[in-house]
Amino acid sequence: MAVSVPFQFLFFLFILLDKAVYASSEYLIGVGSYDITGPAADVNMMGYANSDQTASGIHFRLRARAFIVAEPQGKRVAFVNLDACMASQIVTIKVLERLKARYGDLYTEKNVAISGIHTHAGPGGYLQYVTYIVTSLGFVRQSFDVLVDGIEQTIIQAHQSLRPGSVYVNKGDLLDAGVNRSPSSYLNNPEAERSRYKYNVDKEMTLLKFVDTQLGPVGSFNWFATHGTSMSRTNSLISGDNKGAAARFMEDWFENGQKVSSKIPRRVSTIVTDLNTNHSRLLDIAASYKSSKGQFLDAKVRVRKASKRTFVSAFCQSNCGDVSPNTLGAFCIDTGLPCDFNHSTCNGKNELCYGRGPGYPDEFESTRIIGEKQFKMAVGLFNKATEKLQGKVGYQHAYVDFSNLQVTVPKAGGGSETVKTCPAAMGFGFAAGTTDGPGAFDFKQGDDKGNAFWRLVRNVLRTPGPEQVQCQKPKPILLDTGEMKTPYDWAPSILPVQMLRIGQLVILSVPGEFTTMAGRRLRDAVKSFLISLDSKEFSNNLHVVIAGLTNTYSQYITTYEEYEVQRYEGASTLYGPHTLTAYIQEFKKLATALVDGQTLPSGPQPPDLLDKQISLLAPVVVDSTPLGVDFGDVKADVPPKSTFRRGQQVNATFWSGCPRNDLMTEGSFAVVETLRGGKWVPVYDDDDFSVKFKWSRQVKLSPESQATVEWRIPESAVAGVYRLRHYGASKSLFGAITSFSGASSAFVVV
Repeated sequence: MAVSVPFQFLFFLFILLDKAVYASSEYLIGVGSYDITGPAADVNMMGYANSDQTASGIHFRLRARAFIVAEPQGKRVAFVNLDACMASQIVTIKVLERLKARYGDLYTEKNVAISGIHTHAGPGGYLQYVTYIVTSLGFVRQSFDVLVDGIEQTIIQAHQSLRPGSVYVNKGDLLDAGVNRSPSSYLNNPEAERSRYKYNVDKEMTLLKFVDTQLGPVGSFNWFATHGTSMSRTNSLISGDNKGAAARFMEDWFENGQKVSSKIPRRVSTIVTDLNTNHSRLLDIAASYKSSKGQFLDAKVRVRKASKRTFVSAFCQSNCGDVSPNTLGAFCIDTGLPCDFNHSTCNGKNELCYGRGPGYPDEFESTRIIGEKQFKMAVGLFNKATEKLQGKVGYQHAYVDFSNLQVTVPKAGGGSETVKTCPAAMGFGFAAGTTDGPGAFDFKQGDDKGNAFWRLVRNVLRTPGPEQVQCQKPKPILLDTGEMKTPYDWAPSILPVQMLRIGQLVILSVPGEFTTMAGRRLRDAVKSFLISLDSKEFSNNLHVVIAGLTNTYSQYITTYEEYEVQRYEGASTLYGPHTLTAYIQEFKKLATALVDGQTLPSGPQPPDLLDKQISLLAPVVVDSTPLGVDFGDVKADVPPKSTFRRGQQVNATFWSGCPRNDLMTEGSFAVVETLRGGKWVPVYDDDDFSVKFKWSRQVKLSPESQATVEWRIPESAVAGVYRLRHYGASKSLFGAITSFSGASSAFVVV
């Protein structure tokens, strides 16, 4: 059949327009996002190393967020930001294996970066080295699997959404979202160096704005240094902490018309109800909906409120090593006085010294405040971003053995000498913890001596040899983790270093927590070195950011001078006093290769220890309810004929099963429903800042458990009739998993 002339003309015009779009766009861009919340019960949380801090619910869900930037016919880079404490070497290895099976050599360790925001309120047990899984009772397969699956899915989304677009960069100072928690260590840096900076922490946020040529803005990613420790070491609800909160707020802001108010943006569009607004009429309607009996569901159910969310916003971590979000300072909990300046102790005890967030004593409020500060800063940068990234996309990557790396350093009297890094080891100051999460016993920060008793305890595990002791000086070694190999490696020795380039932006992917001054030295060294290599390609408008906790984890990196003080960060700098100099040396090699277009040797491969992992976490054996009670039945209901106002809290408790039976990935355990047109519609869920899901057993190891849905009614909630619903899953004695649901009695919001 002949094609009509008008159709031929339109088709030809479409082809021309499509080519014009590609020609006017610098890059192909894509973004993605996926749920990585993980097991919300029984699993130890990663970050504080507090064995008593196990998950028992959800503050709000965790997500992986990714962007891909590609030259239309050339190289590409992928960056994944995780609402997790840090990246994991074994997670990275397995993600890359999946990407290779799916895409061949399109995404490899060279051009894929996986970074953690450093929340201390996510499930642990997903790293492969012994040191980092002791408190989680070893490896936790559910924590691992949900991360690998989620990272793969978010990269798939970003890949499939690649379209012509542009990337803009902007940066500005956020002054009140972080303080230095080790100021005495910072002050040991040379005065001449310190005088170059106005603050003892980095205040600069660098933001990327992703704009699809046809669809408009589709995402934003930013880097800013502040710890994910607004939530305390006693919190048991899974949370993305301040950076996860900021990401929620910004995605909601975009979805709801890009309006910033003094209130937290809501996650759903305004619902126009057809109910009579007369209060007594609403009460009558609510009274007709009693709590429902628990009901079994035919299959796994994934219930989420309606959302048109396509915008992806990530708040990434940078050189946060000594930066605390607890901005009111550190105080003694017994006297209320400030802690000792040099050691962060109270009458010699580290256990009594705690940092206070801006919402003190409410950690949820502190999380909201610090998150909202970052969110509002990001919105300002996003709206005013005009500098377009232009130029090549590139990357360099190498694996480096940091346990015995030769490094050239300047000598005090002139000239240079060759020194080396050391096998990993942690000092006595490590066990003292920080003001964000103090340690125990009689350890204290700033201890460069150690004590005889704890040396005896240490020697039961391993006695460090004289060469290691000399190499690590002045650190007194508490745990010689780099030389401990039973039952398998306690700490990494081979680390990835990576450099990604998008036009005039360079991202330095580092596998640890750089302190403020250490990060400044690395950024400045790389920037000046790149400009010296090619001043035409790179000029003073070059933007260099550090992406901390990326691709794997190796604890802290301080300056040589900070290391001498041996506060927590120095005691946790694994590879000795020359660790930072080693990083600068290796990143200069990456910079040289990036400019020259070389391919660096990949270096020694990190081990894959998945098959050696040990897990001592007891499985879920069985769930049960009292006689005559079904799963999903209400145990504690909303009072009848209740009326609540915005700002008040309403909750209901249900008989439940262990959340490990079904992680509800991309679903919800807790849902708030409103009555609209005679039907119940989900409008808030456990991915909202206003909804909490709390799970508990009345007696430890009991098969009976309950779940509480808690809703703090936001100021933006629409007047109407509501109820709370819980979704869960139970396990039978024979191992069968059955989904169920239950709902509370209805109530009125005015």
